[in-house]
Amino acid sequence: MLNLDFLERFSDDYLKKDEGKGVLLAGVALGMLARAQIQPDQRLDNAPLFKQLSFGKMQMRDLRRHLARVPELTRAYRISAPRRLERLAAEAGALLLKSGATTLGVDGNFTFTTAFLNARQYYATIFDIGVSKESADESEVPVETGV
Repeated sequence: MLNLDFLERFSDDYLKKDEGKGVLLAGVALGMLARAQIQPDQRLDNAPLFKQLSFGKMQMRDLRRHLARVPELTRAYRISAPRRLERLAAEAGALLLKSGATTLGVDGNFTFTTAFLNARQYYATIFDIGVSKESADESEVPVETGV
């Protein structure tokens, strides 16, 4: 079960819509996937996925294309048990499909980037993984912990 109650804390109108929620969850999923592509001592901008993203200029089709690759990439990068990450990407996709949105715009790009950069913290919250905010910011939150 995904814990999405934390979204209620945001006052941004964009996050009240299915589109905004979907974009945020996509940012978290892709942010965690990018972190799984690098070694702990590497910087995030070394991740192949990071290099493929056009932050601030992404279109909805770009976001959908990246989400569509999640099942392939979770296996290519040997994520030990990809269920959580795939479930998160699936929920993001379902929300985007439900919204019918065809453009990402400034609000979508901002939301995606914010979620991507805060992926560890949001992922830990969504899956009720017991880590403090500082731990989520400083250390590796596992993509899978005992599904």
